[in-house]
Amino acid sequence: MNEEIKFILDSAQEGMESAMEHLERMFIKIRAGKASPIMLSSVMVEYYGSPTPLGQVANVSTPDARTLTVQPWEKNMLHEVEKAIMNANLGFNPMNNGDYVIINVPPLTEERRRDLVKQAKAEAEDAKIGVRNSRQEANKEIKNLDVSEDLIKGTEIEIQALTDKYIKRIDSVLEVKEVEIMKV
Repeated sequence: MNEEIKFILDSAQEGMESAMEHLERMFIKIRAGKASPIMLSSVMVEYYGSPTPLGQVANVSTPDARTLTVQPWEKNMLHEVEKAIMNANLGFNPMNNGDYVIINVPPLTEERRRDLVKQAKAEAEDAKIGVRNSRQEANKEIKNLDVSEDLIKGTEIEIQALTDKYIKRIDSVLEVKEVEIMKV
């Protein structure tokens, strides 16, 4: 196989894999009723005058499926951590017990579950768009090569097969996430 064609196929696959990885990272952020430290990944704490990610000033853990605990490494940061969680607008009501912050994760309502499924579908569609953009880019690069028409057609078919494979993977990951979200 032509070296340039192999490079184009590899870069297309890399772009598609990147879209898949992004989707998986986004799905982790969509909560499915279980408590997860990632739920607090967007919280920024005022740490000595500069906004700092919560994970850099405290230990976040999940003692059970409905509870998060945040234990700051410095006791004097307890109030700042609590305030940052409140200001993050995540819908949590943190409680301070003097040693750490406890957050009870409320169970999801049916309506909220449907909203999360819609959000998951939107993320999956974004990933599909990323895959299709990689396909389009690869097809454009193939057409610019100085090779035979048959080789171009064959490579386009390979690129389409790769695209179909990734679209199928996205659909199956979405299906699993939907089941996870809707499970009470």
